[in-house]
Amino acid sequence: MTRRNVSGGARTRHWNRLVFAAVVGVFVNVAGCAHSAETPAEFVYRVSHSMFGEIGSYANTIQPTRDGVTVHTRVNFEVSMLGVRMYRENAERTEQWQGDRLVSFRGVTDKGKGPVEVKGEARGNSFVISSAQGIVTAPASVHPANPWSANFLRSNTMMRPDSGQIEQVRIGHGQETTAKIDGASVPAVKFEIDGSTRYTVWIDRRGVPVMFVVDDDTGKVTFILAKCVRCGTELTQLGAK
Repeated sequence: MTRRNVSGGARTRHWNRLVFAAVVGVFVNVAGCAHSAETPAEFVYRVSHSMFGEIGSYANTIQPTRDGVTVHTRVNFEVSMLGVRMYRENAERTEQWQGDRLVSFRGVTDKGKGPVEVKGEARGNSFVISSAQGIVTAPASVHPANPWSANFLRSNTMMRPDSGQIEQVRIGHGQETTAKIDGASVPAVKFEIDGSTRYTVWIDRRGVPVMFVVDDDTGKVTFILAKCVRCGTELTQLGAK
């Protein structure tokens, strides 16, 4: 092994430690407002498609509770061509977390053919998911495909929140890089997640996912952080740069 490889590996391990330290800080800050009137953390993303351009928004609101954290997700997508709507997707989802464990999930997704509900709850050492496709038992470490924090780095079992489908994924080592956000270069660590769908997530020094890309059979869908409440002034002012 060359000196260069050793140095690169050390930098990667150092950045990974920084990311996890930042995530702990985010949890402490969010939990700290559990007994106050402060606004919960909110991450709002601008969403674009590689073929259709801007298609909507995606938002995570992170609310501390007495026992952990509740994550509310709102999805609003619409694809139109020549004034004709070709596709839409609206969803409301709620995740209940206790520490690093998902204890309940409820999501309702409407892609134009009526609402589809997915529910899940922790039972013993498993997480039981109910959907129109039936009942599936997943490991306790399962996490939804929703990178609201770096928690996803600790599990190789992912749940599709729109269908309840389970897939095994492989998470690559973090790579030190920068994410381009409205023309500004934000230092971040890039993680690649490989499964039936490929995901790439950029996490900044504070553990905030500033950008992520979903690469499926329709093309690449890119989520760029447009508004960040209670995660510092650097990100909230990026659009003005």
